[in-house]
Amino acid sequence: MNEAHDYDAIWRRSGATLWRAVYAYSGGRRDVADDSVAEAFARVMARGSEVSDPVAYLYRVAFRVASVELARSGKEVAEVPEMAIADPTQNGLPDLLRALKDLTPAQRAAVYLHYRADMPVRQVAQLMGTSSAAVKVHLMRGRRRLASLLGEDDE
Repeated sequence: MNEAHDYDAIWRRSGATLWRAVYAYSGGRRDVADDSVAEAFARVMARGSEVSDPVAYLYRVAFRVASVELARSGKEVAEVPEMAIADPTQNGLPDLLRALKDLTPAQRAAVYLHYRADMPVRQVAQLMGTSSAAVKVHLMRGRRRLASLLGEDDE
């Protein structure tokens, strides 16, 4: 195994945000988030110095693994499970996760990364492996859908 990056530092800096993003993307499936993030870290560590941007690589791999698992299982989560990351400062997060379940996976990822993880559109596009324009479309459609689900204005 080639030790090209400080994976402990990457985990401390990005691991929790990645896990939450995949958790939201999967509609609250903790098993999918756990497995996808673990698989992404295993793959980036195996590739070592071949990966120039390990955080972007982690996001792309984790979302792909989660996507495959969701397609394979074909399961929808009827209710958002008990929050694995109970944080009283995150008001409305359970309601948001329930509403995110009704978005497309790409909309879920874009909305969560941009609005909850506070990432700029360009960074979301890089992490999702798509263009900024595509992310803006996912954000617009996701906002509209969330506004109707949560009974709020689109602003």
